[in-house]
Amino acid sequence: MDAPAPLSNLPEFSVSDLAGAIKRALEGTFGRVRVRGEITELKRYPSGHIYFSLKDESAKLAAVAWKNVVPRLGMTPENGVEVIATGRITTYADRSSYQLMVERLDYAGAGALLARIEALKQRLAAEGLFDPARKQKLPLLPATIGVITSERGAVIQDIRTTIARRFPRPILLWPVPVQGDGAAERIAAAIRGFDAFPLNGPIPRPDILIVARGGGSLEDLMAFNDEAVVRAVAACTIPVISAVGHETDTTLIDFASDRRAPTPTAAAELAVPARAELAAALAQTAARLAGALNRLTQDRRLRLSRAERGLPDLPALLGTARQRLDDRGERLALALPNLLAARRSGLDRAGARLPDLPQLIAQTRRATTEAGARLTRALPSLLERRRGGLALGGQRLGFALRQAVARVHRQAGTTLARLTPVPLGALLREARAHIGGAGARLEAVSPLAVLSRGYALVTDPAGHALTTAAAVAPGARLRLRFADDSVAATADPRTPGQIDPGPQRRAPAAQAATTQGRLGL
Repeated sequence: MDAPAPLSNLPEFSVSDLAGAIKRALEGTFGRVRVRGEITELKRYPSGHIYFSLKDESAKLAAVAWKNVVPRLGMTPENGVEVIATGRITTYADRSSYQLMVERLDYAGAGALLARIEALKQRLAAEGLFDPARKQKLPLLPATIGVITSERGAVIQDIRTTIARRFPRPILLWPVPVQGDGAAERIAAAIRGFDAFPLNGPIPRPDILIVARGGGSLEDLMAFNDEAVVRAVAACTIPVISAVGHETDTTLIDFASDRRAPTPTAAAELAVPARAELAAALAQTAARLAGALNRLTQDRRLRLSRAERGLPDLPALLGTARQRLDDRGERLALALPNLLAARRSGLDRAGARLPDLPQLIAQTRRATTEAGARLTRALPSLLERRRGGLALGGQRLGFALRQAVARVHRQAGTTLARLTPVPLGALLREARAHIGGAGARLEAVSPLAVLSRGYALVTDPAGHALTTAAAVAPGARLRLRFADDSVAATADPRTPGQIDPGPQRRAPAAQAATTQGRLGL
């Protein structure tokens, strides 16, 4: 039989009662708390809840951010970031654990924020997003100005007032939240939206963008240190002016923008010039230009005056030239008839000096006929004399032959009486043969026989034979005797290299033929 349980005055709880009592005790004791720690074990669930832990050097606390709280956390939780979490302590009875239900997250101090910003700055700078070569030049007078800021703050009013005062320009406002959760994404989307406007679309595309907000703490300005915003500014093809916070505030967008302004008002002053200053500058430039033109005009006028003094009297020169032209024209009109008359008179005088060509030809023909007749008459007598000479020579030759034969017989030791008498007919035949041979030889050396072989006998009008080219004067009248007849010719002027170097050694017929080659028939 079991022994009875010992009696105790301690209350007895069920598990649920005890878990509820602990939960009420924790929530009643601590209520809302702020816990500082480093985010770790971050998990995002499809339901939208975020589970993570906060830890320090010696402890770890579970934390959860419900789906409806995530948009209002104030920052995006990330592993390794030290934060200050604001929320309520509660328990999770299923696991016998307690946790912090987070309602807001803040960076734990400026040191952590600055370290985070500096790390992002170094990384973006290494990618070249802050390179000065990427900076764009601001337009002098933009047609449209785009502004990205809050529509309810004083920033947009300052920008509008400043632009209206300096140089009124149309302003396109893209309202965005400038702090809090989702602000960075809205700002980056606005920059990309302005950059995507078409050039000739229904809404004018801005020529310059101003991204601005008023002053605030480092936490308030964190949207402008966001990587998405910095990259959107760096990729924008429209020049961007950043005007975030006060002059002492610096955000990463200032390094990526094309120009940084210390305040939104200063950004408006950078965007448009002052109308009065432009007018004064234009007036000063116009005055300087007018003065320069006046000085240039005076200088050119002075140079023209100096050049004018060095030039002659042009009207007088023109008058003299006109008078000279008239005089030359009148003299030219008279010069042509006078020249023709002088040329005609010279031709008449030259014609008078020329011999009567028909008479000269008739005289030449008569002289040629007489010379031919004399030659015809002289040839028979010359032939008769030659025949007589030949006969006499034949007789002498026959006598000489007989004497030679007698000498031969005497030398041979025979007497003339023993010789057989030679008939006279044989002697005559022998003599005739010798005469014929001599005649043939004479005929071979006769000038007339040479003429039959294509040569010509050159004589002057008097009939004297010309045996050398030097004896022929340029333009001299000549007679050329051929085998059948004779013709008249005129010697052309002698050219260099045509004089025979050895005319004395030529035969008369050859000399005549050489002279014939240089004559113009």
